[in-house]
Amino acid sequence: MSQIVLATGNQGKVKELAAMLAPLNLNVVAQSEFNVPDVPETGTTFVENAIIKARHAAKITGKPAIADDSGLEVSALGGAPGIYSARYSGDNATDQTNIDKLLVEMKDVDDNSRQARFVCVLVYMAHENDPTPIICQGFWNGHITKTQEGRAGFGYDPVFYVPSLDCTSAQLDKADKNKISHRAKALSALVPLLAQQK
Repeated sequence: MSQIVLATGNQGKVKELAAMLAPLNLNVVAQSEFNVPDVPETGTTFVENAIIKARHAAKITGKPAIADDSGLEVSALGGAPGIYSARYSGDNATDQTNIDKLLVEMKDVDDNSRQARFVCVLVYMAHENDPTPIICQGFWNGHITKTQEGRAGFGYDPVFYVPSLDCTSAQLDKADKNKISHRAKALSALVPLLAQQK
């Protein structure tokens, strides 16, 4: 298979997806290698934003593209921060300021109502005008903690508690996280469909 452009500027996502795709012998290259600028994410859903990013990367590079749009949905906050996860605390948001805002918003929510899930939508577009992009979704259920635990991962990982493992996502070994995360689930659905594109 020819090169596939990974349409994200988030280095955490680039590393995570590249690691997961490595066994497939796919030549996945981050869009930054082609000087592809970020595109405004003007969609109202994860699917729309992933398509916008994949189409933009495919248009500029002339290569197939995979785009990821993902985020955190918190039940007690009506699904927020959702598609605004990366910029939840404003235009100059960092992982830490986003976590700080989330914990403040959740401070009065009791232990039994702190359900959340990570969502990942992966879109593969063979070319800019691909009329039938491949769209795969993955979900990872957990709870929002009251304090941060763990130093691994990125984003909201330090406050995303995984009940079945009794730890936060940020306390997981990278290899273990890559087997069970929302991104892993979306990718496991995408891989067999990608294989058919060869």
